[in-house]
Amino acid sequence: MADVMLVTGGSQGIGAAIVRAAAARGYAVAFTYRENRALAEALAGTIAAAGGRVLPVRAEMAEEADILAAFAATDRAFGPLSVLVNNAGTTGPTARLDAVTGAILDTVLAVNVRAPFLAIREAAKRMARDLGGAGGAIVNVSSRAAELGGAGEWVHYAASKGALDSLTLGAARELGPRGIRVNAVSPGLIETDLHARAGLPDRVARLTAGVPMGRAGSAEEVAEAVLFLASPAASYISGAIVPVSGAR
Repeated sequence: MADVMLVTGGSQGIGAAIVRAAAARGYAVAFTYRENRALAEALAGTIAAAGGRVLPVRAEMAEEADILAAFAATDRAFGPLSVLVNNAGTTGPTARLDAVTGAILDTVLAVNVRAPFLAIREAAKRMARDLGGAGGAIVNVSSRAAELGGAGEWVHYAASKGALDSLTLGAARELGPRGIRVNAVSPGLIETDLHARAGLPDRVARLTAGVPMGRAGSAEEVAEAVLFLASPAASYISGAIVPVSGAR
């Protein structure tokens, strides 16, 4: 039986790269998407045409009921969960911190902190050896913004990713004795459409000079780090937050 992976926010960008890489390695992959059904179905169709097992699931990650439904759908389609990748996230609009509204902050924290917390809870119920599970791996997709701070653009986003890093460390220490490894990747400047969707289409070009390696990274490079941390090759790695950032 193939290992089973659930990727939240898997229809585009880094999430889609993770889904493609996991399917190519033989995982049965379920992934969530929020609203672009056509994009999700196109990705799933490409993977299925290549012989992969894949399941797109519509879910609003700010809603606990949708998170529960995504796990239930994965259970029904593929059986016991092996790997959870918490990739779904939102930057919120760019704004100085004195212009961030409570509504913006609520949304960012709900998607970037509350949702992965609830997803880890659900994964633990399925994976924990003391509950009859076979163990497993969880990989959170954080951001270098957690350490850089996001000043002038995304302090709200950076703060949420700092919380995700803390969640990674705490969950790793609590779940390690129960057979579950928990790690995070921390992408830096990555060439995806996130920047354009946030209204900053020139952001990658503008910030590339500040990357010691002299270039932005790719979604595929982040996906490779995620797949490594999920794999048996990382069997003694837990509680790590791995920068994928060209030393930025």
